[in-house]
Amino acid sequence: MSPAKIGCGLLVVAVMAALSGAAIGAQNLDQGKSPQKLFAEGCASCHRSARGLSKGRFQLTLYLFLQKHYSSGSSSAWALASYLESIDSGKRVAAKPVAKSTSRASFRPPAPVPSR
Repeated sequence: MSPAKIGCGLLVVAVMAALSGAAIGAQNLDQGKSPQKLFAEGCASCHRSARGLSKGRFQLTLYLFLQKHYSSGSSSAWALASYLESIDSGKRVAAKPVAKSTSRASFRPPAPVPSR
């Protein structure tokens, strides 16, 4: 084997190793974070509140904008867009009110336990 072929082979191996190492080192920094945390880390420095940020926008266009400009992945962009829309539309889930019982049955003591 000539030294030129060995050098070319080593160059190919080095390039392949460098490319595979870059793919292994990449990671999604937003993975596993709640939408509230994504807003706090990425948006709160310029926006005091999440209210009004999605006003007048469709969720899909907001998602596409966030994906292109602010988030590191499509799943975090969708989670953040959904969060912003839920804040603006008032879709927060309220606690169910406890029904007040006015019947006299609720004031009656429990039945006695039968003895053996």
